[in-house]
Amino acid sequence: MRERQILDILYRLGKVTASEVMKDLPGSPSYSTVRTQLRILEEKGHVRHSEHRLRYVYEVMVPRRSVQKNALAHVVDTFFEGSAHKVVAALLGREKKRINSEELDRIAVLIEAARKERRR
Repeated sequence: MRERQILDILYRLGKVTASEVMKDLPGSPSYSTVRTQLRILEEKGHVRHSEHRLRYVYEVMVPRRSVQKNALAHVVDTFFEGSAHKVVAALLGREKKRINSEELDRIAVLIEAARKERRR
C-alpha cells in the first residue's frame, strides 16, 4: 500500500526528493522509512534516482497504466475472487454514488467491444 502511495506522489509531482515524498504521505512516516521504500521501488525497477545538489531525486520508470493494471488485478483477485462479474456488480450496486446514464453507455460500449474481440 505504501509503495502505491509513493508511486502516486511521483506520478503527480514528477521528480521529487525523499523529503518531498515524506511531506505528502499520510501518517507522518520517518525519513528513513521513505528512503527505504524508495530504494525498494528502485530495486523493483519502478523508480530511479539521479543526484542533484547532493540530494537524490526520484522519478517513475513504469507507465502509470501498468501500475493501474497491476493494482486492479490485485484488487479483483483479493476482494472479488478474480471475478469481473463481481466487480461490476459491486460498482453498479453502490448506494453512495449512482452511475449515471452516460457512464452506463460507456460501459455498454466496452462490453460490446469485448464481445466482438472474443468472437475473433
